[in-house]
Amino acid sequence: MLRLLSATLPFLLLACTSPDPAPGASGTGGSGGSGGGAPIVEPVCTAGTRWQKGTAIFKEATEEWGLVEAGVRGLRFQAVDFDGDGFTDLAVRRGGSYGDDLNPAPACCEDASCADGTTCPVRATWLLKNNGKKRFTDVAVSSGYIQTRNAGAPNMGRPFEVVAFGDVDNDGDLDAYTGRSDGPSDLKTETSELMLNNGDGTFALGPVDSQLRIEKGDVPAGASFVDYDRNGVVDLWVPQNAWSGYPRQDHLYWGDGNGHYTDVTIATGMMTANWNDPQALNEGRAHTWGWSALACDLNDDGNPELLASSYGRSPNHLWQGSGAEANYQFANRSVASGYAFDHRVDWTDNESARCYCSLHPTADDCAGVPAPKYIKCETDKDAFRWNHATDRNLYRLGGNSGGTICGDVNNDGAMDLLVTEIVHWDVGSSSDPAEIIINTGEANVRFERPGNEETGLTRAHDVISWNDGDMSGALFDFDNDGWSDVYIGDSDYPGSKGRFFHQASPMKFEAIPFEDGIDHHRSHGIAVADFDRDGDLDIVLGHSHMRCGGADGADCYPTTQARFFENLIGQEGNWLQLRLAGGAGTNRAAIGARVEVKTADGVTRTQEVGGGHGQYGGQQDLTLHFGLGVHCEAEVTVRWPDFALTEESFTLVSGHRFNKRQGEPVEVAAVD
Repeated sequence: MLRLLSATLPFLLLACTSPDPAPGASGTGGSGGSGGGAPIVEPVCTAGTRWQKGTAIFKEATEEWGLVEAGVRGLRFQAVDFDGDGFTDLAVRRGGSYGDDLNPAPACCEDASCADGTTCPVRATWLLKNNGKKRFTDVAVSSGYIQTRNAGAPNMGRPFEVVAFGDVDNDGDLDAYTGRSDGPSDLKTETSELMLNNGDGTFALGPVDSQLRIEKGDVPAGASFVDYDRNGVVDLWVPQNAWSGYPRQDHLYWGDGNGHYTDVTIATGMMTANWNDPQALNEGRAHTWGWSALACDLNDDGNPELLASSYGRSPNHLWQGSGAEANYQFANRSVASGYAFDHRVDWTDNESARCYCSLHPTADDCAGVPAPKYIKCETDKDAFRWNHATDRNLYRLGGNSGGTICGDVNNDGAMDLLVTEIVHWDVGSSSDPAEIIINTGEANVRFERPGNEETGLTRAHDVISWNDGDMSGALFDFDNDGWSDVYIGDSDYPGSKGRFFHQASPMKFEAIPFEDGIDHHRSHGIAVADFDRDGDLDIVLGHSHMRCGGADGADCYPTTQARFFENLIGQEGNWLQLRLAGGAGTNRAAIGARVEVKTADGVTRTQEVGGGHGQYGGQQDLTLHFGLGVHCEAEVTVRWPDFALTEESFTLVSGHRFNKRQGEPVEVAAVD
């Protein structure tokens, strides 16, 4: 049964805003400048929705949506409307940088394997068109999305692993960056590529002379389209998954609007030192083991910051942007911002460190370190996760950061971060956990870490030797109460499950029981969008098959089938959706635009249009979704990412999706 808002919720205004005459109904077009008036439409007004324990939130609809029939396997997702028909599509990739085998499958492959040893062709990529009738159709081949430059392999799809979508040529459709790790030395074969959308749902290979097509040593760990210099053309941020043996620089590419990209990493002040300098590593100045990309304006000055999370317990990077087109620069504020690593630096509860000190009691800092509690400690090999010469450094006391997600969690107008982390039980308290870090709103970006005990993002571990494999996650309002909720994908390790948390009051989360939310083992990869356009946010989840051998694989599903979960409750509430299109001086996809939605209780919900984020690529819908709680209308302000940071304000009502082109009136989006 759907639970409505009740008087026990002190942090919301608990009276449904009575629907005044629809803004614009008198022909005034509402408030706002430059043609930003509200459309003539009546609100769809309810008492509001808010989840309570015992209410089922999702139902699985994987087969209904065609994902089983299409054999969709994967854990990298992008939720984007690539063909511009108003229905959110889905791009899916398996892990690994290998291509699709498009040869016909022998009959024996219907059983997943052939007794005679015949090799079955393997798909790696799907581009799923949403037909608007709760059904996806795979168009990866017919659209040209996976076409190759290699004429010698006609039945193979192009190998790539990282994907991000943006309108690079401002022609009104979404193009795609497809990043490949460590391409071959022959440029006649395959490298990272830009795929240009032809406007009819098909793609063509981008310019062959673009600098993002790296011949050797390209190891992209994620990608974000971002107009960093606000000149109206999207650029591209690509962190690198390497710390040794490769070029040790992440890549910022400047776009010319015609599909060509130029590497401006060094020119914009983002050069990093080598790994062999411990001081540089402790200060966050050395290139580290990139594992994720993010671009987000964290100090609300209109200039996006660029972030790269890092694997290997090495510092995360945060580059704070400032300046104008001709002299735009980034300053390294990785450590100063609090993003590089957390404040937990006590290594003496690390079981391997304790073992080392037990064997070497006179070693530096070993005096008083207790003996290990749980591991056998007879030789130095037993201290398997500890190097006493290096691991007491700050840079080795951070986490293994999977993805970073940007969102205004506490509705204070400053973008906070959800950072996911791999944590092993034996490392102790110095290993950063997955957590929300809170933006203080200062001009020089800085975060505070209240901790999971304070926010409620805790979990129980039933065994001593537990591992949290948190590499993906999302911030979204599943019940349309106006406050962001949290999903964390706990993948790879035996017994792990995705974790779902509801924001019960500002920055206080409660765990959603698996029977109410989603019971999904080794949950890796997530896409969130209103795929069926009914007014609430649905979820697609992936499943990791790492560490599925032997007894460890008892909780692994038979395949890595992508699973679709349809939202059951949010559509009964109050919500609005907004799709933006940039005008003159703004990139057409409006990536980087900031939208504030203020309701009568004074609460303002803030979102940015994103151009890709996360570990090895993830992307949420460019159509922004706002839950309104008990309210039936809101004052909306859009700040466009142009030179002037142009703003437009207008009133919108609940229950509708709206389209807004910069400088033009708001329009109600057609349902079909």
